[in-house]
Amino acid sequence: MPPFCCAGAVTTYPSDNRSKIVSIRIPESLRTQIDAADGRSCCYCLTSEAVSGIPLTYDHIAPASRGGLTTFDNVCLACRACNEFKTNTVRAIDPLTQESVPLFHPRQQHWRDHFAWSLDGTKVEGTTAVGRATVVALRMNHALIVAARRRWCAVGWHPPLIELKRR
Repeated sequence: MPPFCCAGAVTTYPSDNRSKIVSIRIPESLRTQIDAADGRSCCYCLTSEAVSGIPLTYDHIAPASRGGLTTFDNVCLACRACNEFKTNTVRAIDPLTQESVPLFHPRQQHWRDHFAWSLDGTKVEGTTAVGRATVVALRMNHALIVAARRRWCAVGWHPPLIELKRR
């Protein structure tokens, strides 16, 4: 397991749009606590590391580039896609109301209060302004992941049960 939170801790400089990667050391004890709490699944789209075969990353919910701390309350597991699309975003536009709302916070909010699976189990549907904005901002239903979810559904690996802590 990589000891660093790599993707997603990006600081953008508005003057010339340069970016720099900020590597934050995640202590082993904190990684162990996060792994156990999150069940080795993405806290945003619930993709399981075991199902996808792709290692998860440690995401600063409030980005380190914006002053977010490296604590259990602010770090969660995220799949590479959710983490990379999130970057240092903390708010997004709800496509229904056109209002700016905070992104889903997996340590403070329950997944099932903001999201649901489509009837065929392949798409994450936002059920609140926070959920809808998060789905759009993190591109949780991009074509590649929907195609993968379709295959996972066909063999009974998806959608995941939402029984983990704080979900």
